[in-house]
Formats: sequence, C-alpha cells, structure tokens
Amino acid sequence: MKYQSQKVALAYFSVAMALFAIQVLGGLLAGWIYVSPNTLSEVLPFNVVRMIHTNALIVWLLLGFFGAAYFLVPEEAERELFSTKLAYLQLGILVIGTLGAVVSYLVGIHGGREFLEQPLWVKFGILVAAVIFLVNISLTVLAGRRTAITNILLMGLWLLSLLWIFAFINPDNLGLDKMYWWFIVHLWVEGTWELVMAAILGYLMLKLTGVDREVVEKWLYVIVATALFSGILGTGHHFYWIGLPAYWQWIGSIFSTMEVVPFFAMMSFAFVMVWKGRKNHPNKAALLWSLGASTVAFFGAGVWGFLHTLHGVNYYTHGTQITAAHGHLAFYGAYVALNLAMFTYAMPMLRGRAPYNQWLNMTAFWLMTGGMSFMTFVLTFAGTIQVHLQRVMGEYYMDVQDQLGLFYAMRFGAGAMVVAGALLFIYSLAVVRRGAPVGKVAGEAA
Repeated sequence: MKYQSQKVALAYFSVAMALFAIQVLGGLLAGWIYVSPNTLSEVLPFNVVRMIHTNALIVWLLLGFFGAAYFLVPEEAERELFSTKLAYLQLGILVIGTLGAVVSYLVGIHGGREFLEQPLWVKFGILVAAVIFLVNISLTVLAGRRTAITNILLMGLWLLSLLWIFAFINPDNLGLDKMYWWFIVHLWVEGTWELVMAAILGYLMLKLTGVDREVVEKWLYVIVATALFSGILGTGHHFYWIGLPAYWQWIGSIFSTMEVVPFFAMMSFAFVMVWKGRKNHPNKAALLWSLGASTVAFFGAGVWGFLHTLHGVNYYTHGTQITAAHGHLAFYGAYVALNLAMFTYAMPMLRGRAPYNQWLNMTAFWLMTGGMSFMTFVLTFAGTIQVHLQRVMGEYYMDVQDQLGLFYAMRFGAGAMVVAGALLFIYSLAVVRRGAPVGKVAGEAA
C-alpha cells in the first residue's frame, strides 16, 4: 500500500462484508419461505425479508464500489485522497441510512417500489453521501494523474449518482412510474455499474498480470463503448409491457441482444490479460475471483439475459422464475464476485500482510459459484415449467406454485451452499492465523 489515505477502504470493505452476510442470510430465509410459506409470517413477513435481502445487496455492493475507488484512485492519481474525513463522514451517513431503512421496513414503513423502498429521508441521505463521494474522489483525480481507469470509474460513479435523482420522482401514472424506475434499476446494473466493473477489473488485471497499461486501456475503451451503446437503448426491453410506444419492442429487442457483447469482451479481456501477463503474482485467490467474475457475468448477465430478452419470448417469461435465475447469476457474477475479488486483493495490503488464507478463500469461491450455478439451473427449469403451465396452459398461479415445490427445495439447498461459501470467504479475510507473514506484499508496488 503506497498511500496512507487508502486505509479508508478497509472500513468500507468491512461494513460491506457485514452487510453481505446479512444479505445472503436474508436470501436463505426467503428461499426457505418458498418451501414452507408460513415461516415467521406474522413476525417477519416475506415482503420484509425480500426488501432486506435486495436492499442489503445494493448497499453492500455500492460500499464495495466506493471502497474500491478510495483504494485504487490514490494509486492511479499518484496522490493522497482529498479528504479522509469526508470519506468517513460519507460512510457514517450510509450506515445510519441503512440501519434506518431496516428499522423502517420492520415496522411497516417503506416506499413500496422494489429496490427503492427506502423512506424519503434515507433517499436524501444517500444523495448527500453520493455528493460527498463525488466531490472527494473528483478533486483527488483532478489534482493528480489521470488514467483510463480513473476516467471510466469516475464516469460510471458520476452517472450512477446522478441517476439516483429519479428515485425522488414517483408519478401517479403507473406507466411513467415504471419508466423512471427503470432509469435507475436498468441504467445502473446494465449501464453505469458496467463502467465501474470494467474500471475495477482493469485495475486488477494491471496489478495481477503485469500487462502494459496501454494494452489494458485499449480494451477498457472498447468495453465501455459497447456497454453504453447497448445498455442505454437496451433499457427498452423493460418497456415492452408498461404502456410505452410499440416501437420499443423492436428497439429493446435489438439493442438488448447486443448487451451480451460487453460481457463477452470483459471475459475475453480478463483471460487475454492473464495469458499475456508476465507477473507471477502471489495473490492467486484475487486472480481466481477476477477471472470467475468476468466468466460468470458473461453467462449470467449475457447468456441468461439473452435467453428471454426478445419481446416474443419475454411475453411468456416476464416475471417468472426464469427472471429470478437470470437476476441471481448476473448479480453474482458481474458485481458480487468482482467486489470479492477487490476485497481479496486489497485487504491483505490494508492489514499490512502478504496474501493469507488463500486456500480457504478459493474454496469459498467454488462453493459460492457452484451453489449459484446450481440455483440458476434449478430456477431455469422451474421457470420453464411455470411458463408452460401458467402462461401457455392457463393454470392458476398458486396451483402452478404447488407443483414447483421440489425445485424450491433444491433452490434452498443451493442457497445454503452459497451462504456457507460466503461465511467462509468472510472468515478467510477477517481472521488471520498466528504466524501469518507480515510486511509488504510482493508485486503490490507494480
């Protein structure tokens, strides 16, 4: 670690991992409710469990992005952060907002819009935290060296924060409401977040493989161009059934099929960088997570997204378990695994140690990835049956759900495997065995 202000990232990563544990445990409980629907129905209803599961996911991923920015920007800009006090203030606001949102959900106070259920004061808190972050990180970059990695990272984080303004627009017309809602949800995960993913992945490849910066930057610009080109108009695949003009069926279908391209490019980028790399970096676990993130993202976001993005197919599959299959694998590959790659790379340095517990860390990767892959296949088969019985044959929703019990039981088993992997991952980074080496990490200054 070259700069003292990078230590801010450790606090962000630690809070993110705590929320990660809450998120996967909440997901496991939600999976069990599918198997036994009356579980905690009066104490902790399913809609509250689901809100905690999805909101914790969004918040910890954002904390991971912010922490990654605070870690890599000083190195890229070749200067200390503008203000560590502002960074800690931002973290404090986000933690208070997160706790406030959870308490609100538990007592029945929420906005009712999926992913945007936060009370109004929490939304304002998130906006204030985002402004603090943008000021802090932008002043750091503008005062130092500018690289393709920081340029793309800043573009993604600025657009991410600006799109949050649509969270405050909640029109009475349901069609308009869903349109603005997708301006956040889609343009985050299939637009701005892809820029952040590309920047962090580029940084990791630069550090882990030793490939020349010029090569990394050329790949990054290609990835970003395809992500923005396909992602913005690809939003149209969410406009099929909410009352927008019919031309969105074709715009959405055509451009959303192209969204597979940036994810294929990111996967190819990661493997080509490792193939061309000259460095035998000691942190093998970080390299595994980086390659795994790009690969699983291609299948989850790219292939599984493509499977039901065309409007003729989506007419039948929309809102079924096929959607859940795509969502779980896409989020895990594109953003969860990427954040865990960054944690794995950075936390040994932040704690002044060589890479540690790598075998446990890599075991956690295979547990989580295997569990999530099995869950995706199970939900895909469940969704296929659901489409046929409910959307084609016209059977009642609850009658169809009764016939999916075996799949939900298998999904719960896969979820337990993911939770075991997540807890093992957290242990591998949080607990250092006695006698673990202390000092500079080989290759960290490269």
